Amino acid sequence: MHKENKCIALIPARGGSKRLPNKNVLALNGSPLIAWTIRAALASQYISKVYVTTDCQKIADVAIKYGAEVPFIRPDYLSSDTATSNDVLLHAIDKVGLSEGDSIMLLQPTSPLRSTLHIDESIELFRKRKAGGVVSVCQCEHSPLWSNTLPSDNSMGDFLPPNLISKRSQDIPKYFRLNGAIYLYGVKGVKENNGIYYDSSVFAYEMKSIDSVDIDESIDFKLAQVLLNEKVSGN
Repeated sequence: MHKENKCIALIPARGGSKRLPNKNVLALNGSPLIAWTIRAALASQYISKVYVTTDCQKIADVAIKYGAEVPFIRPDYLSSDTATSNDVLLHAIDKVGLSEGDSIMLLQPTSPLRSTLHIDESIELFRKRKAGGVVSVCQCEHSPLWSNTLPSDNSMGDFLPPNLISKRSQDIPKYFRLNGAIYLYGVKGVKENNGIYYDSSVFAYEMKSIDSVDIDESIDFKLAQVLLNEKVSGN
């Protein structure tokens, strides 16, 4: 069923960014940040169209330059700090005229180390499992079992349960977190659930932590620069 219908990529890129101003068009290793995601999506063997949804003409111009389509400028009500990814997703589905048999992959431009291979593998998983959705995850850098709140006096008397104190980190179960790089869903399910959802029809696509950098602040940007340089040099 999935193979007979189209899969489009949607890249949301709002103009306002308080922590890292203009981050979506900042030059990252010679290209605007958003260009890394556009190129990865365009190179996919399964993506039929790459759309950018934005409220900013400058971002729209950059997106078009790198091969994406920008069929509309996002309305004001979807450009505020209170607008959600689900609002943007549902608006785009309506505007580009997707059918319920199609699928849509939401690709945040803040994940520049997500590659075409990651995109294609997640689509292959989606089709193989006849899934409602596929969402990318990576292993937690530190197990949440090693975390706790602290009392007012900072006493660590109850910080860890006794059965964890003597365990090595490698003996504790692996935990995974959403990494924000890939959200792939059937349009029908998105409409029925008013956006992204998680149930037994949604499967995880595991990515390495090194490919899961999510740029929110300047330190994330600097880390992405280093990692991309290493990839180019083959280190």
